[in-house]
Amino acid sequence: MSGAVLAALFFLTSLARVGGGASSQAITLKPGSNIQEGSIVSIEYTLTGDDGKVIDTNVGKEPLTFIQGAGQIVSGLEKELQGLKAGDQKKVQVKPEDGYGMPSQQAFQELPRENIPAEAQKPGVTLMAKGPDGRAIPIRVHEVKEKTVVVDFNHPLAGKTLNFDVKIKDIKAAEAR
Repeated sequence: MSGAVLAALFFLTSLARVGGGASSQAITLKPGSNIQEGSIVSIEYTLTGDDGKVIDTNVGKEPLTFIQGAGQIVSGLEKELQGLKAGDQKKVQVKPEDGYGMPSQQAFQELPRENIPAEAQKPGVTLMAKGPDGRAIPIRVHEVKEKTVVVDFNHPLAGKTLNFDVKIKDIKAAEAR
């Protein structure tokens, strides 16, 4: 499995642990506290591409919650949030190397056509596959050949500059156990 696929799996696995486990408790920090390593941070964000089109947003929905320094969000954004306070807003541009990386040729794999549903054998179609841990992994059909289908496991945002407009909604400190 490629590094990009493993990184995506780690991100999904890590994100699932935030806020869901009984193994950690959190306390709200006093007003004026800054984001630091280990802080549990909730953000509202809008992500746009270089063309200005919205790729993703959670404005008006549940905030995205993560642990600062745990690698649960792209490193370029995580670095830029360090030191901010609840209520702060910031525009952050993340280059591909600090986001989802550059597309990797090793993330392309050929699968027998009979393993892909006939209606999905078209370039650009996104399928969901199960990873070794049972989690869903998106894969895109890149090319259809006579006996095989070339699929792409690269993250859809690999190679792209990411433009975030972020508002810090809440910061909590993980409680020592």
